[in-house]
Amino acid sequence: MNIHDRPATIFCDIDGTLVEHAHPNEASKPDYKMKLLPGTIEKLLEWERKGYRIILTTGRKKSMHNQTIRQLEEVGIMYDMLIMGFGSGPRYLINDRRPENDQLTAFSICPGRDEGIKNIEI
Repeated sequence: MNIHDRPATIFCDIDGTLVEHAHPNEASKPDYKMKLLPGTIEKLLEWERKGYRIILTTGRKKSMHNQTIRQLEEVGIMYDMLIMGFGSGPRYLINDRRPENDQLTAFSICPGRDEGIKNIEI
């Protein structure tokens, strides 16, 4: 079976990728409202229809968990899992290759800050 015959798992950052980037001090305010980047909901719905698992990642502190969930719900962002507390340093995805054909099983896409995901094809 070709790896591309199986649904993808997408690890996607929140701030600056799905919504406008916010300084942590701003995002932590109780009345903070996320601002969707163009095409975010449409792309997430496309991935959902394809059966992809959407795992949101963020450098936000785990103490902001409930607040972040509320903010995501308010703007209609759906996902399968939320992982918090990465901090702002670089992130690396490490995954093995398929032994039968040496096929890559991990990829990285880095759009510019606040560019959004609308033009990303997976």
